[in-house]
Amino acid sequence: MHSILIIGCGSIGERHLRCFQKTGRCKVSACDANAKLLTDVSQRYAVPAFASLQEALGAQRFDALVICTPAHTHLAIAREGAAHGAALLIEKPLSVTLDGIEETRSAIVHSGRFTAVAYVYHCFPWVAAARDFLLGGSLGAPLHASVASGQHFPTFRPAYREIYYTRHETGGGAIQDALTHLVNAMEWLIGPMTRVFCDASHQRLEGVTVEDTVNVTARHGNVLASYAMTQFQAPNETTLLIHCEHGSVKIESHAQRWGTMKLGDKDWTWHVTPPLERDELFIVQANAFLDGMEGKPCALSTFDEAVQTLRFNRTALESSTTGLPIDLP
Repeated sequence: MHSILIIGCGSIGERHLRCFQKTGRCKVSACDANAKLLTDVSQRYAVPAFASLQEALGAQRFDALVICTPAHTHLAIAREGAAHGAALLIEKPLSVTLDGIEETRSAIVHSGRFTAVAYVYHCFPWVAAARDFLLGGSLGAPLHASVASGQHFPTFRPAYREIYYTRHETGGGAIQDALTHLVNAMEWLIGPMTRVFCDASHQRLEGVTVEDTVNVTARHGNVLASYAMTQFQAPNETTLLIHCEHGSVKIESHAQRWGTMKLGDKDWTWHVTPPLERDELFIVQANAFLDGMEGKPCALSTFDEAVQTLRFNRTALESSTTGLPIDLP
């Protein structure tokens, strides 16, 4: 069985830990500098515990690291993991700046081990099926896309005032925390974003000053796109629309379904996924990562795809500050 080290035992780290356990394909250990948190998690799941990365890597050989620490620490830990000879699953966003990207890419290439970034939309069956349909080309080329998404963030992350979310420097704010998922998904569907014009503001969330509301006008090459997100709205809903030459595709992630409407059709033709709990989607992601480690086909976000989305994050924050549209490299 594969030996997996979960680094960071906060909300997402604990989810990864139990979901990797549920694959039945690996032995999991936990690592966190917070002694109480580490003890609670290690006892809850009956896994070995390490108080530091150095202690863990010195104690045994791990086949893979799952990096769930604040985003500004991801790349340095990834380089240590690559030097250890471990495969890497890095939580999103990849980082908060482009500093260290080339050094990390070089370390990963030198290690020769599988690396992926945990943009979990790649593991949503309704997104993957819609992508396969779009790539089939029956609707022609995409021409326009839109995303509307939001939730009442305090309901789903009640500790948001006490975690990384409070500061851009640690990966906080709506752009780096939530919108990054949707941009990465849309880039997977229609190609990389090439131009960004972003308006963002703190509108409602109490106890923080980072943006909780974002509007983006963008281009993905020849495709015009728009993104709208709030983190204080009542409905927990996410809808992606892609309009092509001969029809449209709609993804309603909150309903776990996707649909098509060809020109001349009177209504959507829906494809509905049987209800899946959130952990089930992360178990899919864990299995996909283990498949990638074993050299099997894997649809997880690559390091380079995550770098592209990181460029969006940085550019959107800059555009929201300057009030200017910016071309991405």
